[in-house]
Amino acid sequence: MADSGAAHPKAILRGHKSQVHVARFVHNNERLVTGDAEGFLVVWDLTIMRPRAVWRAHQKTILGVEEWGPERLVTHGRDNELIVWKFTAGEEAGYSQALPLDGVPDTRPKPWIQHILPVNAMNFCAFAMAPCRAGISIAEASEVLISTPNAIHLEGLDIYHLPSQARLHTLKPVPGAGMPMALSLFHRDGGLHLIAAYENGAAVVLRANLDAGAWTTLYKNQSHSQPILSFDVSPCLTYFVTSAASAVIAKHPIPREPGEDDAPGKEKQTATAASTEEHEAASTPLKSVNTKHAGQQSLRIRSDGSIFATAGWDSKVRVYSAKSLKEVAVLKWHQSGCFSVAFADVGSRQPSTTPTKSGEETTEPPNSGSSSVVRTQAGAPAYFNVKDRRIQQAREAHWIAAGSKDGKVSLWDIY
Repeated sequence: MADSGAAHPKAILRGHKSQVHVARFVHNNERLVTGDAEGFLVVWDLTIMRPRAVWRAHQKTILGVEEWGPERLVTHGRDNELIVWKFTAGEEAGYSQALPLDGVPDTRPKPWIQHILPVNAMNFCAFAMAPCRAGISIAEASEVLISTPNAIHLEGLDIYHLPSQARLHTLKPVPGAGMPMALSLFHRDGGLHLIAAYENGAAVVLRANLDAGAWTTLYKNQSHSQPILSFDVSPCLTYFVTSAASAVIAKHPIPREPGEDDAPGKEKQTATAASTEEHEAASTPLKSVNTKHAGQQSLRIRSDGSIFATAGWDSKVRVYSAKSLKEVAVLKWHQSGCFSVAFADVGSRQPSTTPTKSGEETTEPPNSGSSSVVRTQAGAPAYFNVKDRRIQQAREAHWIAAGSKDGKVSLWDIY
């Protein structure tokens, strides 16, 4: 593993004039989307490290950004709106590339808005999203579920359906927990699960029992003495890791409900105000560590499940082992606090292989229609086209992106 003391950013992306609150890799890692405290989105082309599209998505701070397949972006702002944008790489030429720092009047063209959903954003809790049906990814889904804090009771939760914009479920507040601070929504073993992290430092795992119009609490634990700032669910969906305003990082199980494996796919999409069904829930974390570094947020687990990273109020990005929770690297470049961190997907962006007429496989570059490929003596592909080589490098790099209070985004490629 690289010496953390010698690590340097691969690139610095400058353009935001306010704090960078969110970052997400999209379009097969070729693009990085960043959102700031003034509501601006910047879509960065990682093959050339330049902006491809810039627009003001919200009138206040952007809380969350997610990709919904190759043609949609979903954003959530402090202006109490969740917006679904039609956005594809092929349409980027029609958008402004002038960055917020350039001071261009706010008359830039924007992508087509497919949906605007009024939601609550009073407590800085970003939305969570999952496909409506189990067994498919968000990229494949034509319908999705959206979870946000309740519009009236800030301690409660709502789950909406898109594209209908219907509210399907309302979950009552957890007594004494305060407001939800972070959410995750996903399917496992045919069941819809919701994880909510709260203001009092508690984390709760719920599973939908929609036939009974209720949610079962599978796990509840309070490992933190201060509000949970962020958490992420492992790719294997068996655990999640929380960070808080305090210095503790905790690893929690995602238990299975007794008999859960016997009834896959039993959930139904019904419009109901769901209650929470009480039973003896698990309450012991897998591991808890005092890192001695308070204020770690935007926790993200990499797609291979081996490491996770946090953005620190002390301006540092810390990388941890997902297995042991031990700190393995500290990435230091920013001079002011970091608010967001993101990982590129790892291990799923390899060149495609297609059989030749002789039955042998030949590696295709990302844009094989405009480039030739030959084999070197070592058997590795060599591209004639510089653009194709850059695309391949962007897709396969082990990127870590960090957004800071200084408006800059650092991009690292060290693991």
